[in-house]
Amino acid sequence: MSEEETSEETAKTNLEIQITAKRGHNLYGKKTDSLQSFLQVELDGVMLGESQKKHANLLEHAVDYDFTCRFDPPKDAQAFSIIAQKPITFTLMEVLSEGKRGDVKTVVLGQAVVDLFPLLQGQRNLSCTVPVHPLISPGIKESRLGFNRKQPTLDVCISVLDPLLSEAELSACTFMKVTVETAYSLPDSWTLPPGLAPSPFTHAAALEVPLTADQDQVLMFCEGQLKAGGQRELKGRQRKRPHQALLVPGNHFLPETFFQPEPIEHEDGELTGLEDRSFRNEAEISKNRVSWDTEARCFLDAGGASRLQQKIRESRLWPVEIMRSSVPLAKLGDREDNPEIPFHGLAFVDMGRLLYPGISRIRGAYTVQPFYETELLNKTKRRVSVLKAQAKAAAIQAKARAASAAGSHKKGWDGSNKGSKDHKEPAKKQTVSQNRQPAADGSHESLSDTEIPVNVEGNMYVDAKTYIIIEIALNKPLVPKTSPEELAQRVQALIPPRSQHLAGPSRAERAVLDFHRQVGNTAAAVSEQYVELFGANCKLPESLSQEQMLAEVMGGLNVSGRYFTFKEEMKRAVVRIVRDKMKRTEPFTDPQEIKEFVSKLYVYLVDETHVALSKISSSEVQEDCIDETKFESCQLRHFAKEAQSTGNYQQAAQYYQELMVRHPDEPSYKFEWGSLYMLMGDYMKAKECYHEAVSTQQTHQPSLMMCGVVAVMFERYEEARTFLERATSIDPPSVVAWTLLGLLHLTLNEAVMSERAFLEAKTLLGEEETNNEKNVDDEKKHAGDGVKEVKVQQDEQETDPLAQPLTAEEDAEFSFQDSEEHREPSAQNESAKPAPVKPTRSIFTHTVQFLLQNNALQMAEYALSQELLCPEGGCGVAYLFNLAQLQLLKGDYSSAAGSLEEALRYRNQNPDAWALKGHCHYLQGEFTEARESYEWSLVFPQAPSESHIVLPRLGSVYLMENKFERAKEVFLQACEQSPSCLTWLGLGKACYRLEELCVAEEALAVATRLNAANAEVWAYLSLLSLKSGRPEEADQFHNYAIRFGLQEPSLLREISELKDQIRMSQLTSCFKRSVEAEV
Repeated sequence: MSEEETSEETAKTNLEIQITAKRGHNLYGKKTDSLQSFLQVELDGVMLGESQKKHANLLEHAVDYDFTCRFDPPKDAQAFSIIAQKPITFTLMEVLSEGKRGDVKTVVLGQAVVDLFPLLQGQRNLSCTVPVHPLISPGIKESRLGFNRKQPTLDVCISVLDPLLSEAELSACTFMKVTVETAYSLPDSWTLPPGLAPSPFTHAAALEVPLTADQDQVLMFCEGQLKAGGQRELKGRQRKRPHQALLVPGNHFLPETFFQPEPIEHEDGELTGLEDRSFRNEAEISKNRVSWDTEARCFLDAGGASRLQQKIRESRLWPVEIMRSSVPLAKLGDREDNPEIPFHGLAFVDMGRLLYPGISRIRGAYTVQPFYETELLNKTKRRVSVLKAQAKAAAIQAKARAASAAGSHKKGWDGSNKGSKDHKEPAKKQTVSQNRQPAADGSHESLSDTEIPVNVEGNMYVDAKTYIIIEIALNKPLVPKTSPEELAQRVQALIPPRSQHLAGPSRAERAVLDFHRQVGNTAAAVSEQYVELFGANCKLPESLSQEQMLAEVMGGLNVSGRYFTFKEEMKRAVVRIVRDKMKRTEPFTDPQEIKEFVSKLYVYLVDETHVALSKISSSEVQEDCIDETKFESCQLRHFAKEAQSTGNYQQAAQYYQELMVRHPDEPSYKFEWGSLYMLMGDYMKAKECYHEAVSTQQTHQPSLMMCGVVAVMFERYEEARTFLERATSIDPPSVVAWTLLGLLHLTLNEAVMSERAFLEAKTLLGEEETNNEKNVDDEKKHAGDGVKEVKVQQDEQETDPLAQPLTAEEDAEFSFQDSEEHREPSAQNESAKPAPVKPTRSIFTHTVQFLLQNNALQMAEYALSQELLCPEGGCGVAYLFNLAQLQLLKGDYSSAAGSLEEALRYRNQNPDAWALKGHCHYLQGEFTEARESYEWSLVFPQAPSESHIVLPRLGSVYLMENKFERAKEVFLQACEQSPSCLTWLGLGKACYRLEELCVAEEALAVATRLNAANAEVWAYLSLLSLKSGRPEEADQFHNYAIRFGLQEPSLLREISELKDQIRMSQLTSCFKRSVEAEV
């Protein structure tokens, strides 16, 4: 009973893999008349079984082996790693003769291999036909073995009863592929032997990766081949298996795995800059190299994958050791305390990018440095050299083999003794290291107690600038990337989407609205008829009674045809009320029912008529001003921006509210309203606006970004992460969204994540500028002969101190050029080469501009600090300009003016900088300096981006200085470019001061139509009416000005003084007339 329990326990802890070799095809032996052969099945040098000796069918040249064996490896991570790494080998042996004493003389015909990796991926049956490759040996010629005929093959079937890994284990584990490709730019002493002699040196690379939570596995690449230069490595070459000493040459290659060429700019390692291109081209074409082209597969269980992440977070640099030796690794380990490794080099692979969400592969070139244990400890927090540890292990194994008896057998997978080959290079096999902490402590003590020797051979790598290309790929990312669908769900959980408004009101509502409109049209028609008959004066004629006036109006309506027109239109409106509102479509049959319905309809129509008339007469001054609903949305948006720039935030909010009422499903107006509240400092209302915009349109990228910014301000970092990650997942990808996400990660001290976000932003910025350059080139090609003229003009402008200016968004370009002229004179020469465009602006410049436009001052200040630190940035003109904008928005006008002075000292041809400087002086009351700056901003051929603010302010300064002609010109230009109430008011003021009263009245009339609530407009209309001799209108306009809150004492005083002058002139004229009458 105990034996059964033991066998059940073993079945639970061990795997059962069944291997069947069915039939060999196209097999030819040394003998031509017969072939007797058998198979040996091995894994990792362990004999799994040997088939019976079978005779071949000479007609078909086939052998039916029908041999089955199985092995039961332990169900642990080490066994899985070996299964992933090493194939099953089928060695085909030919029996040449059998002696009387049972001695058998055999020869190896060939070898076939089958990878077990698919079994780890969940496959349970693996049936395939694999090629049998010959054993190339100097003593046996291939032609004698018959391999110049058809390719020999072997039918193999490998199966398991249950999957090696359960679904849970398979989803938790990780498969890693490490590929060591080629080392370039070798030391000069690495030369090929003369002729075709093989190199006597072994070139090896090694690294250590986790296996489980407490065990590591060492990957050895010992088959590096020194090759001559003269051409690049072949494209599409096949990858090789590791541990090639156990395989015949034909089985060195992994099936259906090839190297694909990749551009340098897509690499993740070092030496990717423009300055490295020529060096790498020369090294990869003309110089000798060591080629491995070997791919090793590793298994990491759930604990190993977690430990890999932890070790990368602790130290993102992963050491890969390199050596060149003329003796076996076991002899190097004879010195047990500290083996000397010849040409011991070290490459540090930056594994940090494997922690980027969704990234499962890195590949790049990594420079080789001399190996020093202090360097290993400082950069990777490791104390043990992998190569030295492997050398010690190889020496121990060699001594153990020497002490063991001859012909001893290696223990099999299942615990039984089975025949096996004696390996000449056991150090090349994959090993597992565990419990190595004591050795680490010992090495640490030796580092502190002994003097560090100089690695003379290793320094040759530095002198030669040696680098090695390494690729590391995972079957799935260590950090899974959140899908856009999941991010959308998270945003919906935070901000539920609002149901879209219907296309319009219902049929019943449209019927009522149509009736209201017809009532208004009728009232308008009656009013027009009244004006035609009795004039615009509101007083009733004394000669006519109201009944007589009503009769004349009705007669006029009939004669003019207005009555018939609005009667027919009203009839249709009433029909729609009956049909759509009261739902009456069937004819009446009962007279009483008709009477009741007509009575009900009459009452309803009278009530709705009162509602319509109340709407018409709701505003006292509505008849004198244009209906706001007639403004275009773009006009309202411009008025809102203008009111915001002049500090009239209440009026700006009213315009945005009007836009939202008109376009309830348009998120951009809610977004801009939120930016207004950001300027006002009301962050809660700003948050509401941004959330409302997102609820209207869940993919509105600017609103999502500002939701993230506001969430950071309120320290709600998880919400901010959700909003910003969602913004980055929306097409087209945004440089600003990725940069804001990087700033968030930087705030949370997530260095790897911030680096990833900034890298994405830089990539997008480079692509944008590359596309822009292509567009410019296309335009130049299509321009034809006009290009030459443009070049001549540009050459002329280069000699002019006021040459073509750059806009604020182009400031970074010349700032970087200025800094690079002092730091890297050869940068311009490199950029002229055909290579990806180097961004002329940093990602933080883009982001700061977005944040300043939306008044997110706190985050803008943080982004500006990063602009100072980034290599592409620095304290250039772009930084100073953005800093001045930030200081201006904070109200620190003097500091802003100082920043602009410094920026203009570097480059004085930027109209936006001059305009911003003018704003600083204007807001401080320094109007002379403001005028000079504004005039400079308008000198350049390209107007400032905020000319709609510059022109009105410049015109107002001219009015203060009594330069009315100039003010008139400026305001007239402003009215042409961006008409608004303020521009027409300014034109009216200038014309009024010039005594051009008719033009002034026309301009002020336009201003009232654009904004009937501007008190200053009504005040100037009052002044103009007084001067025109219309005192009654002047009083009415004066009352409007007071009603709308006129606060300027100078205007009130001027109106009062003008009224007094008029009264005095009237009294004087009356006095003169009375005196003349008496005389």
